[in-house]
Amino acid sequence: MNDTPASGPTRFGFFLAPYHPLTGNPTLQLQRDLELVSLADRLGYAEAWVGEHHSAGLEIIAAPEVFLAAAAQRTSRIRLGTGVNSLPYHQPLMLADRLCLLDHLTMGRTMMGVGPGQLATDAAMLGIDPVRQRDMMHESMAVLVRLLRGETVTAETDWYRLGEARLQLLPYQSGGLEMAVASTISPSGAVLAGRHGAGLLSLAASDPSGYEALVPNWKVYEKTLLEHGHAVDRSRWRLVAPMHLAETREQAMREAEWGVGHLVEYIEKLSGRTAPWGRSPRAAVEQWVGEGFPAFGRATIGTPDDAIAAIEKLTGQSGGFGTFLLLGLNVADWDATQRSARLFAEHVIPHFTGANRNRIASLDWAEANSERMIGGLQAGIQSAFDRHGQTLAAALGADEQGR
Repeated sequence: MNDTPASGPTRFGFFLAPYHPLTGNPTLQLQRDLELVSLADRLGYAEAWVGEHHSAGLEIIAAPEVFLAAAAQRTSRIRLGTGVNSLPYHQPLMLADRLCLLDHLTMGRTMMGVGPGQLATDAAMLGIDPVRQRDMMHESMAVLVRLLRGETVTAETDWYRLGEARLQLLPYQSGGLEMAVASTISPSGAVLAGRHGAGLLSLAASDPSGYEALVPNWKVYEKTLLEHGHAVDRSRWRLVAPMHLAETREQAMREAEWGVGHLVEYIEKLSGRTAPWGRSPRAAVEQWVGEGFPAFGRATIGTPDDAIAAIEKLTGQSGGFGTFLLLGLNVADWDATQRSARLFAEHVIPHFTGANRNRIASLDWAEANSERMIGGLQAGIQSAFDRHGQTLAAALGADEQGR
């Protein structure tokens, strides 16, 4: 494995929608989600983001703030983000209040991710026109950032009203809550993030269309940041992609076959179409690593070297970003999922952080100077014999006489 330092992200984490098979015990599935965040904390991952969904059965965390409060009690250092709060679903004051509370409960480890809402079924149950969702997101964000700064806000739209609203408890973090805006293919998220100086969270980086949109969306984001007086900082850009790792590529493929069917079923039922590659687990996995799945993009299912290559490709395409987030898949069983997380932490993260740079340089220096060092060592040993030879001979002679 190549351990030379690489350009690219220096922070890593998990993005948990999550996706859980309908055949499993949901209570235990949620417990394993908490265990995965705890494992990530112990392994040195920097972040964990948790989604908000209300329908369709697989993505069963309805309130990321509640989940993250539980995760905070099981962890000590990992930062915890809502990935994301769907702004049209919430009265802005109530959402800001909950996030400030969570920031205090986590003692400053909270991040706030925002988006318009992903599932059309969620919006339908709430009576929200999908065409309005992005406008509603912008309307909500406009007052959220003011509330979180401690301002008193009076505002009215056709879906919320605030009268001299103010937070009685501001964020624990002195600089305020770190915020990130979800971005997929359209420039809407990039515009919103740039307008308010928030980070950018690219959720479709491995989807062919999302991959091609990385540069255009970054340009929109950069332009909007500058227009609104905010600094441009690529370290605040996060990219999300699905990965599952094992010691060999064949092993990783076999492990992914275990649970890929629940993702195929999810895709088929949400789209109302039968996937021609969905009848066989192996065919589905091959499709996923090849042309990709609708909405999920292309997966990296292989070895740590494959993961490094995929992230380097994203780095080259994007021009550079700060954090890479592994999309939580639940396609492998629990033991294999944990091994994958460990392999990534053991072999992929150090490649990008340069954690072994000085260790490698130290051994290279020892090799380059080995002849001089070994020569000196041998000379030192001979000098010791020369100085103490008579003492050694006398000691050996005395020993012989004693026998």
